[in-house]
Amino acid sequence: MHKNELMEQRESKDYLSQLTLDCVILGFNEGELKVLLLRWKETQEWSLPGGPILQSESIDAAAYRILKERTGLNDIFLKQFHTFGEQPRYNLAEIQEKLKHLIDPEIWYKRAVTIGYYALVDYAKVSPQPDELTVECKWWDIKEIPQLLFDHNHIIQLALQALQIEINLQPIGYNLLPEKFTMPELQRLYETILDRKLDPRNFYKKIISLGILTRLKERRKGVSHKAPYLYKFDKAAYEAKLKEGGLSFL
Repeated sequence: MHKNELMEQRESKDYLSQLTLDCVILGFNEGELKVLLLRWKETQEWSLPGGPILQSESIDAAAYRILKERTGLNDIFLKQFHTFGEQPRYNLAEIQEKLKHLIDPEIWYKRAVTIGYYALVDYAKVSPQPDELTVECKWWDIKEIPQLLFDHNHIIQLALQALQIEINLQPIGYNLLPEKFTMPELQRLYETILDRKLDPRNFYKKIISLGILTRLKERRKGVSHKAPYLYKFDKAAYEAKLKEGGLSFL
């Protein structure tokens, strides 16, 4: 699509003025926490998925729309975690220069307030898709994120802080892990989010005492050491513990 045609299309829609949202989409794969990023056309510049909000939709509906477009998923755990309204938030002139081949510098908001969401998804089920302004959408290891456009490194940092605070209050496990997983995989998930090591025996003892796991007869195949048992969450028990605030065990 030609740049002028793209701008006419975007301007023809009735968006909320100076209000945008950005989504920190998190997945867990091979023992590492991943975040989904977009690369802008004809650049090596990366950013979070996001965009403006239509007058006709709620803010949550806009977030679900963007998540569906980028991941192909409908059923996503989504949490609003912060509103970014600092002034200035980033160097607008620098952004205008870097992206002038895609967006007319004159149509950028002089000031944009952004609502931040984090989303927890099953990595294996995601089909990453770029949008009309980007050429690539892919997972990055959370510890290897490049310097991003706008203030998106800061947004990711605050999303991770929110996740650490809420780890005992949100269904993080069964949104980030596959249906079947091992105890070491579950422990690794918590260690990655908390950015610290946990004692395996204490972790096992406490997680089992919560009554939120079902041990299966199956074992993990294809590992070099003794094949560990697979587990799955008892979602009804998990939800009940969340309502009680009973997952505070770390």
